[in-house]
Amino acid sequence: MDDASSGRALMGDIAARAGVSLATVDRVLNRRKGVKERTRQQVLDAALAVGYLRASDLRSFGAGDARIVFLLPSGSNPYLRDLGDHLRARVAARGDGAPRIRCFFIEGFNAPALAGAIRRSAAWADGIAFFAIDHPEVREAVAEVAARGIRLVTVVSDLAHADCDAYIGHENRSVGRTAGLLIGRFAAGRQGSVALVAGSRHYRAHSEREAGFLSIQEEMFPHLRLVGMREGHDDSAQNYRHTIALLEQNPDLVGIYNVGGSSGGVARALAERGRQDVTFIGHGLTRDTRSALVEGVMDAVFHTDPEALTDRAIAAIRDPGKPVPPMKLEIVFRENIPRGR
Repeated sequence: MDDASSGRALMGDIAARAGVSLATVDRVLNRRKGVKERTRQQVLDAALAVGYLRASDLRSFGAGDARIVFLLPSGSNPYLRDLGDHLRARVAARGDGAPRIRCFFIEGFNAPALAGAIRRSAAWADGIAFFAIDHPEVREAVAEVAARGIRLVTVVSDLAHADCDAYIGHENRSVGRTAGLLIGRFAAGRQGSVALVAGSRHYRAHSEREAGFLSIQEEMFPHLRLVGMREGHDDSAQNYRHTIALLEQNPDLVGIYNVGGSSGGVARALAERGRQDVTFIGHGLTRDTRSALVEGVMDAVFHTDPEALTDRAIAAIRDPGKPVPPMKLEIVFRENIPRGR
């Protein structure tokens, strides 16, 4: 039997052993896209078992040059701008064996725009990491792209019932409960109202944080009156206006939890009105939240390190199938602000 015939026979053995078609075996062995990671691994295991590949050959099928797209919401959210800057620096410093990364900013809170970006990115990418909007159009795009073998990872905010490989971020309900616990303790038995500001409930992270906050307030601090959540779309100017309105409408305000980003607007309103007595908790250690902590306008910041976030997202795309635990919650106070951020 000549080498070509021998190769075809072995490919048939691989297909039978892996339970896939010859076309799928051909796509995997020629490193073409369109095969789910689990199927790809089954084919490689079968190729090793029948002697088509050696163990040393498997290294060449690694994801060192994987193509990964990050999709982030555009807008004035300082934390997301910092995350984008980190990704651009990572692209510029790419070394041998590192994945090829592209980062695009998509109009925030626009589900059709995100769904379209996911579909477009699938034409180039082996994996897509995205800040999810929990919407039917996004879930449909995810299902289509996942069926083509593209790996999908949600970051910061997850999707319900979606065909994604992993979620990278905090367990957001417990984050919300932690915020509620801090505000309740800092209130130290005072009567009054507490308020929440969010980007949008279309972000599952924001709605889960809200639910966690409300649950612990009802359990432990029923004497605090809850004010309906305001949506500021992670915009500093909108958050400023919402905070001014909250202060005017609720003179007994004792706490604000900014569930989303752009906390600078909330801090500016509190500082202008001289309301450092209001406990203020938000997300993302950025230039504006550092200043608010130092000045005593802000009490605590829940932070997710951009480098750790991107490292985990890339690892989940390059090595799917491994369990991905929730990220640990980092709480920053004025007295423990880390350097260099």
